Amino acid sequence: MSTPPSAAPHPGPAAPLTPPAVTPMGWMHTARFLTTAAQLHHLPAIEVPEIAFVGRSNAGKSTCINTLTQQKQLAFASKKPGRTQHINLFALGKQGLTDAVLADLPGYGYAAVPKQDKIRWQRVMANYLVTRQNLKGIVLLCDPRLGLTELDEVLLDVIRPRVQEGLKFLILLTKSDKLTRVEGAKALSIARLQAGGGEAKLFSALKKQGLEEVAQLLWDWSHEAPSAAAAHPTAEPPTEPDEPHSAD
Repeated sequence: MSTPPSAAPHPGPAAPLTPPAVTPMGWMHTARFLTTAAQLHHLPAIEVPEIAFVGRSNAGKSTCINTLTQQKQLAFASKKPGRTQHINLFALGKQGLTDAVLADLPGYGYAAVPKQDKIRWQRVMANYLVTRQNLKGIVLLCDPRLGLTELDEVLLDVIRPRVQEGLKFLILLTKSDKLTRVEGAKALSIARLQAGGGEAKLFSALKKQGLEEVAQLLWDWSHEAPSAAAAHPTAEPPTEPDEPHSAD
């Protein structure tokens, strides 16, 4: 009489699979179009952190967003500055789960745009930067060969109180591949002084300089504990009509 084979040990519960860690660059790649607004009051109320990209029309804002998100046409990069006249929002996070939003604001300062439109957009810009409740950080793009302009200085004056209260701020020196190492170091030193409590970094879409560093910074901004001070503006916003005009 043969003995029955011993029963194989019953396997225990399978160990749960650990999902791969989300990298800042992988997170940026999840960016997708959310909505567009021609006027400020058309923007949806959003609770997750929002990071605004602002700058002159020729500062390379759309190119920067497309490079950071590794998508060629997420942000509209017009060959003729002044064409895009809307605020565009892009969601970040896994599909169906948004944990941050990027706001692409129309560029300002383009010479071919009528003066009245420039003035109007400055007021709209100030209104957004002062009143947007979920605004977590601002990225000001600047061509270091030109430096900060008068309009950039106006923007800095508007956001300074919020930066002092905790609003994140970065001056991003685009097109840095056009600078020598010495010129880049000098431009960066000047920008850090002008940032007034914020940060400054060199960035090149062509050479991918600063790409991972900026992605990491935006990730950190978006995943910090919310700051009550940064979420409640203290300045009175302008009351002129909300009609954005001009673009990157």
